[in-house]
Amino acid sequence: MVDVSNHTLVPEHVVLSDEDAEAVLEEYGVKRTDLPKIKASDPALPAEAVPGDVLKIVRDSRTTETAVNYRLVIQ
Repeated sequence: MVDVSNHTLVPEHVVLSDEDAEAVLEEYGVKRTDLPKIKASDPALPAEAVPGDVLKIVRDSRTTETAVNYRLVIQ
């Protein structure tokens, strides 16, 4: 099986700690379930990601240096 997470076009995916996730949710004034979803079966997910985790996805951007997005891992 190919590990797609090492491909140059796949953005960095980071599993946030519970404390960091809560800080992000508080900053944006949302609940976990309000975040966009990403399936646990997505091949780009880190191996340690489990349903309920919040991911920080950092992409390159043409207008800013980086664009940060957050996703909730679901089954």
